[in-house]
Amino acid sequence: MNYKDYYEVLGVPKSATEKDVKSAYRKLARKWHPDANPKNAKAAEEKFKEIAEAYEVLGDPEKRKKYDALGADWQRASQQAAEQRRYRAQSGGEESFTFDEGSGFSDFFDSFFSGIGRRQTPTANFARRGRDLETTIDLTLPEAYKGGKKSVQLQIDDVCPRCHGSGVVDNQICPVCGGTGRQLQTKRFEVTIPTGVRDGQRIRLTGQGGSGSGGGPNGDLYLIAHLVGDDRFDRRGDDLYVDLPVGIYNLVLGGEVRVPTMTGDVTMTIPPGTQNNKLLRLAGKGMPKSKGGNGDQYVRLIGMLPEHLSAKELELFRELAKVSDR
Repeated sequence: MNYKDYYEVLGVPKSATEKDVKSAYRKLARKWHPDANPKNAKAAEEKFKEIAEAYEVLGDPEKRKKYDALGADWQRASQQAAEQRRYRAQSGGEESFTFDEGSGFSDFFDSFFSGIGRRQTPTANFARRGRDLETTIDLTLPEAYKGGKKSVQLQIDDVCPRCHGSGVVDNQICPVCGGTGRQLQTKRFEVTIPTGVRDGQRIRLTGQGGSGSGGGPNGDLYLIAHLVGDDRFDRRGDDLYVDLPVGIYNLVLGGEVRVPTMTGDVTMTIPPGTQNNKLLRLAGKGMPKSKGGNGDQYVRLIGMLPEHLSAKELELFRELAKVSDR
């Protein structure tokens, strides 16, 4: 197994800040997510796993520190750690090894790379909460307006079910996760969408994140709402905007017109002498607010000139033009 340069995988320098690492991971994860590459899903999944594995190391300050300290010498240290484990098993000793910069083994691999020598007893001293995970969920405007239950299927980078995160099975590199202790798993969730959810809003699923270890609790899963564009409505905060084509007769003479809203068409009255592009407000017809009530809907009136005028109509317009010029 060759040494993996996780900095190269994420495309960041070794001096990259935690923020830079997270930003690079999010960008690459979106690009290589299998759902975003349906024509090349298999290759995308492998690339996605590699990216997730790199972030698992570089996104954790403690693991990153150990990774930087050991570097490309990981294989020799892993072998030495395995020899130490066999020695302790044969002698029945319980001595613990601490990470030593000169020897370059034990705690680093016991706890992360291969898990060799890691105690599996789930005592309180080793209990660890699972990682919080974050991904996006696409929502239409009607879904955001109504809220309610939505079934979603997501691929989650979680603890390997074969080795339970240790990276090894019977003192061998786990054949399922390749020794990373992590595996991309497909899970289905029932999500409660808040009414009026905004673009970028976080929806928390308690205990649905990464699996805990040593008896520790699971982390949480955060879904970031992404509102896809709507053909009719433009959302601005809690207000909605819609363009409504109307005849010039409606603008000049006034009258009633039907207007689409999120709850169905309603009748709106246009005052006589209304100018083109005028905004009229429908109170309470916008998006639901988090603290109760609704925003407003604004209707932009787009005056439409009549087409294929008859001779009579043209004559009437000429008469109107003469009257207007006086």
